[in-house]
Amino acid sequence: MLLDPSHPGDAATLATLRESKRPHEVHDRIEDQVAELLGCLAPQDPFGGRSPSRAVADVLGACPDDYGRWAWYPWSRRLVHVLPEEQFRLVRTDRNRDKITREEQQSLLRRRIGVIGLSVGSSAALTCAMEGVGGAFRLADFDRLGLSNLNRLRAGVHELGLEKSVLCARRMYELDPYLDIEIHRGGVTEENIAAFFGGGEEGGCLDLLIEECDTPWVKVAAREHARAGRVPVLMDTNDRGLLDIERFDLEPDRPLFHGRTGATTAPDVRNLTRDETLRFLLDVVDERRLSPAITRVGHTLSSWPQLASGVMLGAALVTDTARRILLGEPLPSGRHSLDLEALVPTASALPAPHGAAL
Repeated sequence: MLLDPSHPGDAATLATLRESKRPHEVHDRIEDQVAELLGCLAPQDPFGGRSPSRAVADVLGACPDDYGRWAWYPWSRRLVHVLPEEQFRLVRTDRNRDKITREEQQSLLRRRIGVIGLSVGSSAALTCAMEGVGGAFRLADFDRLGLSNLNRLRAGVHELGLEKSVLCARRMYELDPYLDIEIHRGGVTEENIAAFFGGGEEGGCLDLLIEECDTPWVKVAAREHARAGRVPVLMDTNDRGLLDIERFDLEPDRPLFHGRTGATTAPDVRNLTRDETLRFLLDVVDERRLSPAITRVGHTLSSWPQLASGVMLGAALVTDTARRILLGEPLPSGRHSLDLEALVPTASALPAPHGAAL
């Protein structure tokens, strides 16, 4: 909940909240934020010849509590004082310059990104939010956090059993309380897939989709809707840095999955067995390019093997690619691999040092 103390209703809510015993912590570092703001606006002379405290006081005015906004986080019971939205965004993304210009940053913050599958996808969503790639998000996952997810998800044992969509949204709001986030707690289904892609009462259309689920029907149906709506799709397979780019915005007749599944439609994959599901997924990603362990899923492995390092790499690949697409770079469809074991080879694969004995 964002509260504007200049509005009487919000001011009353804020006063009631502060007088109650609900907040465990009132975090007010607004003076530090204003000092940073002045430095971002005028790096050569941030305080205009005044003392830092005087310059900050001139911005805050007679009642510092009324400046900016107060963000209430009920799940952690923290009440946090933050800059107004425009100034908050300027300071929070200032260190992105000149890798991302301020004009580009403003353009990115007007974009809406959908993320389906919030195990691997949660890292991608959070990294996009951190970099300012997207100001509005739709998150979808039906699953809850389990202990085996903690090898790659940013969460704690006190959050076991929490819906992954809720967990991801909380992390993003704690980073930026001005984000616009919708969560689809039951995942993507026939009933809500049209609303997920948007354009109706639920809000604007998606500008880009990040698809990271392992349900065949959802993978196919999401691409069918993306192609119909001319929405680009990114998928990180989280194995050997495998990234797929499908530019349905530029190629509305492009075959799904680069044509690897032929004319398969969503109804065709609705009722697959476990073995058929694995076969379909291996066809999608091309098992010849994957680590050998993938083929042991369902036999000696309980599920798809993933590492935190691979998930973080995938989040970086997805975020960088999403930014470039949303800024209009001529980035084509295709499949790319960034295999860290190939880029940083083991000693046995390296040439012998110069002058070493044979």
